[in-house]
Amino acid sequence: MTPKTDKAQLWNAFVDAYHQGDEARAREWLRRLGAKPRVVLEAMLENPDAIVRQAAAFGLGELGGAASARRLERQLALEEARGDHDAASVIEAITEALGRIADTSARAGLLRRLERLPGSKVAPADVNTLARALWRRRHPELSPAVQRTLERLCMPTAASLRGLAVLLETSPEALRAWVEDAGVPIEQKAEVLTVLEEEVPDSLVPVLPAFIFTASAQASLALDQRGDASYYCERLFILLFLHAERVLPALPAPARASLRAVARTLVTAKSQRCALRAVTMLQFVGRSEDLALLEAHRPEDETLAAVFDDVARAVRHRENQVPPGGAAN
Repeated sequence: MTPKTDKAQLWNAFVDAYHQGDEARAREWLRRLGAKPRVVLEAMLENPDAIVRQAAAFGLGELGGAASARRLERQLALEEARGDHDAASVIEAITEALGRIADTSARAGLLRRLERLPGSKVAPADVNTLARALWRRRHPELSPAVQRTLERLCMPTAASLRGLAVLLETSPEALRAWVEDAGVPIEQKAEVLTVLEEEVPDSLVPVLPAFIFTASAQASLALDQRGDASYYCERLFILLFLHAERVLPALPAPARASLRAVARTLVTAKSQRCALRAVTMLQFVGRSEDLALLEAHRPEDETLAAVFDDVARAVRHRENQVPPGGAAN
């Protein structure tokens, strides 16, 4: 086997790992690309296969630095000029990569991307990806640019950008009051949750109970409708899943109890997605008393039933780990 063949195999393994969503394995293959991985990755950006270009963007984001940020921004302009479906997928990967690079040039590149958003042709998913990346690279200078873009974009396309604006311009104390304000539309609170999925800073962890108590007030509507209340509860569940190890132990007992009550209520939600996420939430906050509820509503479909069974096993295991005199929640 020649060195050229070895390099091709490493390159293919890296792309395959990225394509399969295994970022940890992709990082491992990235470390094996040689002494000059940037040269390899920049060459990959010229490949006609969009998946290869996506993987290259991911790799440059992992390498970081001003050089990676500059090359990614140049590629962003090329992909925007292409304007096809494949290019859109690469733009998403580049945006995510720029969001991971700490250098200020990466934030500047994201801001220029924000300013270039076409008012009538941009997809909500593209705006969502950009809003998350900007939140990760947040800075006071972002607010004016976000507001200018909001003036050009229509709802619901700009939803996540509106959520970003709230987070950039609101202190933790004011955000708690904003979430608790029944006069604020529930869909706007969901927009904030969507952006927070990217990162929940320590300063905002104490605000999470306000979101949970809001879900409690919306649970009866979410149970019977597939509308804004259901969507809000879904976004809350997703946010808590993504940051479970850090934020769930930090929840005070009343918030944890309220979260469990919301999950129990929504096990029978009309929206199957909301119901499955409620069931999965019980994996983290459920108690042995919830096992009968899971059994009573266990679906006949084997795939869905497996979710219920996995959650029931997790609840039993966690309850068995509680020391004498302790409490699971």
